[in-house]
Amino acid sequence: MSKASQKIWDVPVRLLHWSLVASIVAAWATSERIDGAHELIGYASAAIVAARLLWGFAGNRYARFSHFVRAPGPTVAYLRAVAQGRAARHLGHNPLGGAMVIALLSCVGLLAVSGWALGTDLLWGYAWPVRLHVALAWTLVGLVVLHVSGVVFTSLQHRENLILAMITGKKKPPAQGDQD
Repeated sequence: MSKASQKIWDVPVRLLHWSLVASIVAAWATSERIDGAHELIGYASAAIVAARLLWGFAGNRYARFSHFVRAPGPTVAYLRAVAQGRAARHLGHNPLGGAMVIALLSCVGLLAVSGWALGTDLLWGYAWPVRLHVALAWTLVGLVVLHVSGVVFTSLQHRENLILAMITGKKKPPAQGDQD
């Protein structure tokens, strides 16, 4: 990053992001274990999601949901602009990125709730909660693939390393036509 880089994502956003990545990988790696590790990782994932939800209302400008979560209309308009090769660069999350944040947090949250429910007496012996949990896990895999693809595409489109930006918290300063 050059000296002219601008701090966008604060430490809590970056720490929660990479902690969630690690917990998802760990949950997937332990999904066949019966020693309780998978469940503990699921609870940790739920705690990370809860912390990110809180930080989405109390964090800095670029961490707040109000800054990057858009209604369906502007999000679809941004998708059209992406398809036409004229999408504006955003300093924080773009509208599709905002929608992905909500989708990922929701899916991990639902996975945690469904995983917890599997251990209750209320649902013991029913097959549908297991099928739901597995379906949510595969949905999360699909969302992660879309997310990583979007990050790579946007990085190439705007000539900006978004993965490095999520590590350092810094992005190049705004240029004419960029969105804050």
